[in-house]
Amino acid sequence: MSEPRTLRIDIWSDVMCPWCLVGWGNLQKGLEQLEGEIEADIRWHAFELNPDMPPEGEERTAHIARKYGSTPEQSRAVQGRMREAAQTAGVSLDYEGAEPAPEAMMWNTFAAHKLLTWAGEEFGPEQQTELKLALFKAHFNERRNLGDEATLLDVAGSVGLEREASKAALASEEIAHKTRAEERAAWDLNITGVPAMIVESKFMIPGAQPPEAYADALRRVAEKVPA
Repeated sequence: MSEPRTLRIDIWSDVMCPWCLVGWGNLQKGLEQLEGEIEADIRWHAFELNPDMPPEGEERTAHIARKYGSTPEQSRAVQGRMREAAQTAGVSLDYEGAEPAPEAMMWNTFAAHKLLTWAGEEFGPEQQTELKLALFKAHFNERRNLGDEATLLDVAGSVGLEREASKAALASEEIAHKTRAEERAAWDLNITGVPAMIVESKFMIPGAQPPEAYADALRRVAEKVPA
């Protein structure tokens, strides 16, 4: 029996983005369908949905209503559909912390992206993915302030990243430039929404797709690209 084929998947996403978590869950289910056939080497790249978000953030329902011109009721309906999609994908957007629950907020995520850029460069894709999932959990399930440096350092520490090194990465102009370069790369690739996955640097899978769509797309890429 031949060894499974490894395909590189570069994912542009934002930790504020529920569809990015849904896409991740469905990608994992798609890869389960390809077990023994195709494996993934996953790298995360920076995309800010709200680069102008102020430090104080914005309440989520109000943010969706303002950004998309919807009523608060429509905004809540959209969030309900996202929760259902998350459950189907095997991930959770629900608050799981102590009561009373803090407000669901949207935050500026540039600092979080800097940490992810640094983690990927310094420690590799597996550690970067671990940090990404921890940031998703901190945002959706714990409703923590991901614009706050102390919170980011706590999340980094929870996946084994050394606090002082993480703090230095957040302060680094070099890491900031690299993160901005990743954001510019998204525009160069005509990525205007996330999640956006690019397989083997050539084939884009836009949006959060069902597991079968990911499996089919990865099979097609494996057939087209020489091993």
